[in-house]
Amino acid sequence: MAGRIPQDFIEDIVARCDIVDIIDSRVKLKKAGRNYQACCPFHNEKTPSFSVSQEKQFYYCFGCGAKGNAIGFLMEYDRLEFVEAIEELASTLGLQVPREGSTANATPTRSKSERELDYQVMEDVSRFYEFQLKQHKNRQKVIDYLKGRGLSGEIVKYWGIGYAPDEWDTVLGQFGESTARQSQLLALKLVNENDNKKRYDFFRNRLMFPIRDKRGRVVAFGGRVIDDDGPKYLNSPETRIFHKSNELYGLYQARKENRSLAKLLVVEGYMDVVALSQFGINYAVAALGTATTPEHIQTMFKSTQEVVCCYDGDRAGRDAAWRALENALPYLKDGVIMKFLFLPDGEDPDTMVRQEGKENFEERLNGAMPLSQFFFSTMREKHSLTSIEGKAALKADAMPLINKIIGENQKDMMLAELNKLCGDGHSFTTQLDIKKAKQYAKPKDKTFQKVTVKQSPVRLMMRLLLDTPILATNHPQVKIQAFMNADIPGIQVLGDLHQYCVEHPSANTGSILEAFRQHPNIQHLAKLLATELHEGTDVNKEYVACFKTLLKQYFDARLNALQYMATSPQGLSPEQEKELNFLITKKSAM
Repeated sequence: MAGRIPQDFIEDIVARCDIVDIIDSRVKLKKAGRNYQACCPFHNEKTPSFSVSQEKQFYYCFGCGAKGNAIGFLMEYDRLEFVEAIEELASTLGLQVPREGSTANATPTRSKSERELDYQVMEDVSRFYEFQLKQHKNRQKVIDYLKGRGLSGEIVKYWGIGYAPDEWDTVLGQFGESTARQSQLLALKLVNENDNKKRYDFFRNRLMFPIRDKRGRVVAFGGRVIDDDGPKYLNSPETRIFHKSNELYGLYQARKENRSLAKLLVVEGYMDVVALSQFGINYAVAALGTATTPEHIQTMFKSTQEVVCCYDGDRAGRDAAWRALENALPYLKDGVIMKFLFLPDGEDPDTMVRQEGKENFEERLNGAMPLSQFFFSTMREKHSLTSIEGKAALKADAMPLINKIIGENQKDMMLAELNKLCGDGHSFTTQLDIKKAKQYAKPKDKTFQKVTVKQSPVRLMMRLLLDTPILATNHPQVKIQAFMNADIPGIQVLGDLHQYCVEHPSANTGSILEAFRQHPNIQHLAKLLATELHEGTDVNKEYVACFKTLLKQYFDARLNALQYMATSPQGLSPEQEKELNFLITKKSAM
């Protein structure tokens, strides 16, 4: 397994890339004073409130609060995973991403990695299949089939649908010009080899659907039979670039067509996805010959807040829906919604949308059954509620599943419904009220409480350092480390930030955010960036003044604490008495 990407490499590419170039290639920016601006790509607006700072390598939207560096932008805009965003930035700089503990980086690399060559071959084969649909001697039969399914030429072209000829070696003959290339075709499962070492095309006489990953790269194919000879669908086996439990057919196109995905519709077949898109329902996806996996669920909830799973209304469809429900429970955080739509017997999304049109079909989607309703209706079918034993069995069956839910509110409401079904509703509601009361209860008064200083100087110093990291180097007299053992809210975060700025004098806002990505208080720092400094602020004077205020507040707080302790039965230790006398003398001289 590949090792971790070194942190210094991540920080290096953040420092070397230009966030303005990265964003401008996706969202057209206009110069506005020292910064650049545009209408925010993350929410609808008419007046530009999205600002990009080239100096700080940081973007911020004053409308919706979106913010981050180049990596964060790629993750949000292109919907990439963290590692994928790193790879994307590295490729723009012509760099290969190193891995810790890997010896591969010590040897010379080719101009393109083996992985990139794999993607290129898959793209070439996909276009070859498209070409066969236009030029092969059997093309009319295939075109007639597509027309019979009601697909337009435009939609076929949009999805890159092609044709794998009936011959045994069309792909092998076109792309297997060398032993090395044939080995690559074998590895990508475009070609098979039998026991006699005879090689032949994996897909033959099938309608071909290219499967693209989240970045739009062809990673596999789905082949649908035309003459009902063989299995209806034949999918690419897993390869070094394709793992079917992670990929969803149509997800790349859905995210491409919908900047803000209101929902995703999960259907069973490729043809359903394509047919729905022809009717303007461009947010459907399909699993690749497998059940909806936990990885699928996690991927979808990273793209949208609502997922609707569409199944046949028969027993098999409901069983498949239940498996999807079980896989979804660990990813049900508060704010996400999962629903289930069961179609009439003998119908699928393709036939339904053609019968009743987009508007009526979407009405069905809006009326889909919420996960909670499907959960409890299924539980009630399995267990009788007319006896104590039945209720106990239902509770024993449901509790472990509900406890998998990570959203506290969703979990509490599911538990409340469960207890209501079992005749325990009032008792459980009382328990919930007690739980919430404890969460908000004030701590009991103690004989002596630690004296703390106000947060404002600490917060403002952090805000100034985030904006102008060089302050830490320019003012060595500001010694934050002197307060690290003090009981001052936020001082540990300020200390970490100050230390980083001292060690990285050329840092900017973007590189700081990247360095602190895994810091437990990264959200606190990010929120601080949402606050604006007063226009015309002299950051040097403000920074030093904040430190003096912090020093005075800590001085006064410590003096008060020692004076209070001196009146307590325990009294002061010799060291504390010495400290108290020093502080009193110092205060008199001030």
